[in-house]
Amino acid sequence: MSGIPEGFTPLFRASPFTDLIGPIFNRRTDTGALVLGVRVAMQHCNARGLMHGGVFCSLADIALGYNAAFASDPPTPMVSASQTMDFIGSVKEGDWLEVDTQVRKVGRSLAFADCLFHVDGQLVARASAVFNVMHP
Repeated sequence: MSGIPEGFTPLFRASPFTDLIGPIFNRRTDTGALVLGVRVAMQHCNARGLMHGGVFCSLADIALGYNAAFASDPPTPMVSASQTMDFIGSVKEGDWLEVDTQVRKVGRSLAFADCLFHVDGQLVARASAVFNVMHP
């Protein structure tokens, strides 16, 4: 897909669901954090031509979960327990959307993280989540 900023590559981990809502791209920051990127396409949009809230929520879950899980080596298995989402601006077809995440804590039973969504440097959404850490 054209128009993908330098440094972004296809998401390092795929699933049937990420394939469905993608293509999703990623790049690593100097600190090792994973930044997600998406070139918003028609399939991501609602009837008003804006990115659907469900796509925001799905991208947040992926960004938050991957960053929290891969904050340790080996990765910590976890599942989503709760997520909050705030829609601050709108995103339209053709926009390049980036999701930057900060992991706050990965404990023995819970993990906490939040993320910000930007288009052209403008904040358009934010999310936070709590994850249940899974034990064998």
